[in-house]
Amino acid sequence: MKEFLERQGVKPSAKVYFIDALSFMALGLFSSLIIGLIIKTIGQQLNLNFLIEMGDLAISLMGPAIGAAIAYGLGAPPLVLFAAVVTGAAGASLGGPAGAYVAAVLSTEIGKIVSKTTKVDIIVTPLVTITAGYTAAALIGPWIGEFMVLFGSWIEWGTEQRPIIMGILVAALMGLALTAPISSAAIALMLDLSGVAAGAATIGCSAQMVGFAVMSYRENKFGGLLAQGIGTSMLQVPNIVRNPRILIPPTLAGMILAPIGTTIWVMENNAAGAGMGTSGFVGQIMTLQTMGFSGQVWIQILVLHIVGPALLTLVISFYMRKIGWIKSDQLYISTGGK
Repeated sequence: MKEFLERQGVKPSAKVYFIDALSFMALGLFSSLIIGLIIKTIGQQLNLNFLIEMGDLAISLMGPAIGAAIAYGLGAPPLVLFAAVVTGAAGASLGGPAGAYVAAVLSTEIGKIVSKTTKVDIIVTPLVTITAGYTAAALIGPWIGEFMVLFGSWIEWGTEQRPIIMGILVAALMGLALTAPISSAAIALMLDLSGVAAGAATIGCSAQMVGFAVMSYRENKFGGLLAQGIGTSMLQVPNIVRNPRILIPPTLAGMILAPIGTTIWVMENNAAGAGMGTSGFVGQIMTLQTMGFSGQVWIQILVLHIVGPALLTLVISFYMRKIGWIKSDQLYISTGGK
């Protein structure tokens, strides 16, 4: 059986289902829901119905995009990949983003098992894939979706009741998830984070990206600054494995600033922006959409998402370099130029 599964490209593991699948799910989310929200927001600000309609269409295709992205990420053959578009849509309609994830993963793996095992593959493979995905969506999707939303509401409630402690925890955990090889964006959307909790998550995620970008500037110069600051701090994962202490400065920066954003200078966001940080400035665009495009909000974003994380991370990392916890070239990434 093990040899058969390997021949069919099915290799069950936590990495495949909780790192690879979630990472590709995030790509599907960005290519539909998140980019759709950005387009719609621009359209609303410019009063352009064409852009609003375009954004609404992209948002409505979140489920199919998740299904296709996960199937592609799991190495599905063509018939399974195309059928996963249907199972992702079914999962999203019955259980939201979490339902789409479950339906897409299960249907893709089952579809891969039957792929090219019969002479009528063109019928059997999509039939089995869609049946498996829709069944999972109908039986599991609603439960998973409701639980994730409920868990997210607990986080939001806890953040409102204990804004300092929960702000610190949410910022730290979501920030670490953003830098780790898993998807903070997918997690935020499955939890349906919103309000102050989403605001704290955005601060923590932004601190990771801006923090790593500025504290590694001497190693990576301007190319590395852009790659990490508006791309992804995940580029530092190989360096983190070699020296986990480099996580301390940006993580502490987020933990220091988050309580300010949950108490004194309250920041809010929605689920689409909560786990994005400064990647493509999605976290900031969604903050503006949630809180409004006022001058006050722009200043809060500038201070709590960009300037604050940069200054705090530089101070902490300078001290860590001085005491030898961070050494020369331990922050170098291949995309940056020396």
